[in-house]
Amino acid sequence: MQSKHLYPVLIMALSWVSLCTADTLIAEGAAVQKLAGRFSFTEGPAVDQTGNILFTDIPNNRILRWSVDGTLSTFREDSGGANGLFFDQAGHVLACEGGRKRLVSIDPRGVLTVLTDSYNHKPFNSLNDLWIAPNGRVFFTDPRYGNRDGMEQEGEHVYSLSPDRKTVTRVISDMVRPNGLIGTPDGKVLYVADHGANKTFSYRIQEDGSLAHKTQFAPEGSDGMTIDERGNVYLTNRAVRIYNPTGTLIETIQVPEGPANVCFGGQDGKTLFITARTSLYCVKMKVKGR
Repeated sequence: MQSKHLYPVLIMALSWVSLCTADTLIAEGAAVQKLAGRFSFTEGPAVDQTGNILFTDIPNNRILRWSVDGTLSTFREDSGGANGLFFDQAGHVLACEGGRKRLVSIDPRGVLTVLTDSYNHKPFNSLNDLWIAPNGRVFFTDPRYGNRDGMEQEGEHVYSLSPDRKTVTRVISDMVRPNGLIGTPDGKVLYVADHGANKTFSYRIQEDGSLAHKTQFAPEGSDGMTIDERGNVYLTNRAVRIYNPTGTLIETIQVPEGPANVCFGGQDGKTLFITARTSLYCVKMKVKGR
């Protein structure tokens, strides 16, 4: 009698496991893999047009490249304490130089151009992360970690740089400590993590670059963020946590070290790269990044 009752329960349990396995965004048989280590604090991964990844090692003041052929090299020394990175449509990498309090553009030859280093005639606090909208507008966060007595601005805010790269505008001024941000490929929605308040919010991007309709998206903050082709948003906290476009947590990816940032890359765009403390990790996914 007991076996007759246990059999349908076992079938249901196995079906549930199969369903969960089928629904995962991680590629079949894939696992988190360590690519390189012995760094001080990795951050800011960004993908170029061929799938190579740049990332920062902040305390060691350098930007590194992980190529699609699996080789590691140094892209730039004396990086200005660079944190977040993002490639523009021209193939230039924009970097938040937190140590030098400025946003810069670096062309493929390594030539650096300062895009902005102040707001209202005052230096920024310590630029952290950025995202470039399809029209070329740059959104970036400016928190202050460490010695708050060294804050240059009167608070920790979010800014935008106009598509012509001539005008800086403060677009968010009510956060405790903004950090990671990412936008949708159509340029209509911006997600911004308030790491200080431990929440992530969504905004509608207006024609003039201002933000409207602030809505809580996730009940947790994040360091770096990315988005996939389905509109799922990837947050980094104690793990990589994936939220669907409605703000529902759908998956958690555990990493041996606390993740700081994420981006998609690789030859097919289906590899999720994770910067986590002293190492660079990756995991194969079923979806591409956007």
